[in-house]
Amino acid sequence: MQPLIWSDVLLALAIGYLLGSIPFGLLLTRFAGLGDVRNIGSGNIGATNVLRTGRKGLAAATLLLDALKGTAAVLIGGLLGPFAGIAAGLGAFLGHLLPVWLGFKGGKGVATYAGVLLGLAWPVVFVFAAAWLLVAYLTRYSSLAALTAVVVVPIALWAIDDLRSAALFTVLSILIFMKHRANITRLLNGTESRIGASK
Repeated sequence: MQPLIWSDVLLALAIGYLLGSIPFGLLLTRFAGLGDVRNIGSGNIGATNVLRTGRKGLAAATLLLDALKGTAAVLIGGLLGPFAGIAAGLGAFLGHLLPVWLGFKGGKGVATYAGVLLGLAWPVVFVFAAAWLLVAYLTRYSSLAALTAVVVVPIALWAIDDLRSAALFTVLSILIFMKHRANITRLLNGTESRIGASK
């Protein structure tokens, strides 16, 4: 087993944070002349809120880039060792949730979560996607689909004995739930918006 070098881990954490904190949703909408995406809908910088601009292409690009910054962080960190790869993934996720450039008010992290998963345990991305698609199809709730998927992922990682990744994604899943507190309240109250529903 490769020895744990804390300087490498901390460096990877910092690199991951800087990558994760790039607010692609905000940048893409501004470059497209749509203003500040934080002034519409939920005020979030993620793909779901970008979709509320009516620009599906921008929303798809935001989703892809928010995911790939997590993957890139893991791959770069992984050059310094497996623990550094884990740290970089954590950093990227925290960077997306708490970007220093935006007063630590970022997105909810689902796309970056998937991107980190792609970098650390790519086969489990299919489990994540299957859970999300099934629940989204059955309920039309994007938030419920995401919450279900992030419950399934740590279980799948524990099942394949990837204990380091399982521990990381248990933490990330808890943070996802914390960021979705308002959605959970609306789900319980029956007031959460469904996919495709007009506002």
